[in-house]
Amino acid sequence: MPNAATSLLTITNALIFDGSSPVLTEGSIVMRDGVIEDVGEVAPVGEVIDAGGNVVVPGLIDAHFHAYAVGLGGFEVERGPLSYAALVGAQRLGAALKRGFTTVRDVAGGDIGLAKAGREGVLASPRYLFTGPALSQTGGHGDPRAEDLDLCFSHGHMCDVVDGVDDLRKAVRNRFRTGSHAIKIMTSGGVVSLTDPIRVPQYSAEEIQAVTEEAARRNSYVAAHAYSPEAIRHSVENGVRSIEHGNLLDAQTAALMADHGSFLVPTLAAYYAMDRFGEELGLHPVSQAKNAEVLSAGKTAIELALAAGVKVGFGSDLMGALETEQLAGVRLQVQAAGMLETLRSMTSVNAELLQDPLIGRIGAGAHADVLILDGNPFEDPAALWDEGRSRIVIQAGRVCA
Repeated sequence: MPNAATSLLTITNALIFDGSSPVLTEGSIVMRDGVIEDVGEVAPVGEVIDAGGNVVVPGLIDAHFHAYAVGLGGFEVERGPLSYAALVGAQRLGAALKRGFTTVRDVAGGDIGLAKAGREGVLASPRYLFTGPALSQTGGHGDPRAEDLDLCFSHGHMCDVVDGVDDLRKAVRNRFRTGSHAIKIMTSGGVVSLTDPIRVPQYSAEEIQAVTEEAARRNSYVAAHAYSPEAIRHSVENGVRSIEHGNLLDAQTAALMADHGSFLVPTLAAYYAMDRFGEELGLHPVSQAKNAEVLSAGKTAIELALAAGVKVGFGSDLMGALETEQLAGVRLQVQAAGMLETLRSMTSVNAELLQDPLIGRIGAGAHADVLILDGNPFEDPAALWDEGRSRIVIQAGRVCA
């Protein structure tokens, strides 16, 4: 993504979804120097793209992305050559951009190098926000060691093992020093990790509070990997803003999240993809069993969250070869939440979560990031997720090749 666009571009004959309103408006979108200048019945300037009466939506946002996920977890991911992870990560970012995701939040891994390369146009990339390696307790979701291996592990490309209040404070401060957008912690067991039950909360209250206090001091926030009601409550009550996954959410815990203003970022694509392809790709049998436990509950969690008034975003969480299933996650979320709520999740809701009012909307002053679909997804839902259909991705006022 270049530092600045110097182009003039107008999209005409468009049905415009602005990121929140259920009413589609007819008109044009004028973009100047990478910013949306005007929307509505306006005269075209510069290059003109005729949308042909199709729907134009804000550039999509994936709030749970993993650039460095070169495999399905373990030491292959954590301790392989970083140069390889970066090259694969660049490809993953470029593929996401072509699908229409003009912003991603990398919530376990990534670094200032990938972000800088994207900003300077070295690689084709969505706007790239990263947390750096997620923080895990010893034996937690981010600890890749099997129980029968006597190995030392303290840090990797996607997760670091950090215990204790003082060391956690230092780790958080160093992440912000090196450009992290927010902080990711593991507060329950997970599918890919081998030694931690999914439902058991992780980290002490004091440890979580140390992380959330440090993030708040930087006007940032904490995202927590959490599945069970126990782990979600443990996270939210100690200051976590963004709950990732949340598949086992219940109604009472959803109400608590709403009271605290917490977001839910579901990742339906990951479980669907692991269920279909995990065994052939070598996913550990322990992980396959864990995935089966949370697979069917994901859609129910979204329904409960929306009913309680929780703001629900969108994430994909795809590892290794499964990254091609990103748009399948869109289809799954539409099935759970409907088209309007899913489009809001991928645009205005995720923008609010990421604390950036310039993305996730089509309006004057916003970044000129939009997606022209091949149809109207409210009438033809597959127009949103079918990769076989044509789509035009515009980022910073320029058409992406």
